[in-house]
Amino acid sequence: MADASGPVTTTIEDGVAVLRFDDGKANVLSFAAIDSFGAALDRAEADARAVCIIGREGKLCAGFDLSVMNSGPDAARDLVARGGELLMRIYQHPQPVVTAVTGHALAAGALLVLASDVRIGADVPAKIGLNETSIGMPLPLFAIALAEDRLATAAVVPATLGAQVYDPHGATQVGYLDRVVPVDSVAGEAIAEARRLGGYSSRAYAQTKEVLRAGTLQRVREGGEADLARFTVEP
Repeated sequence: MADASGPVTTTIEDGVAVLRFDDGKANVLSFAAIDSFGAALDRAEADARAVCIIGREGKLCAGFDLSVMNSGPDAARDLVARGGELLMRIYQHPQPVVTAVTGHALAAGALLVLASDVRIGADVPAKIGLNETSIGMPLPLFAIALAEDRLATAAVVPATLGAQVYDPHGATQVGYLDRVVPVDSVAGEAIAEARRLGGYSSRAYAQTKEVLRAGTLQRVREGGEADLARFTVEP
């Protein structure tokens, strides 16, 4: 049975919680989307063995909701804090998390990619990357920590300070994506990969992920609050 909670619709398909993200527009990470993803992850833990996130056609996520980001420093800081909590929850989610990158994944969209265990991209003209510094936004600590953990070492500086944006094949070379497939098979391959990983021992997978990511999580927990306290967006 489909569970439509805001812009994320969840179905359980042979053990995989399939989270289809579609806000009808650019797929922004709004307060509603954050709440919707949280409810979907709750259902996944209760009813599934793995998670597959699928964007809408041509768009995975365009980043944080700019209407909120430009409405004042307190609102922007609150949205970034809430979004960071969601992204780190995905990053440490005990089940396998596979994302079908159906198109553009910019800013917080690129972080959604980095937080996922396996990233399968569609072979389409898409932009993937952390473009924040080029649009007047500093990268919060959780974003830098995810980039340092998941991207190739030589790519971290150009991808963060340089706001480098990649097409899907370039994104595979630097570590945003694991592979690129034809657009008409990206969702099916992502679900199949989630199902394959979901067949592993849930205890073994969860414990290994916990140990693998403990250092990054500790760094964010210890420094995240102070970092967000000084977060501002240039007009």
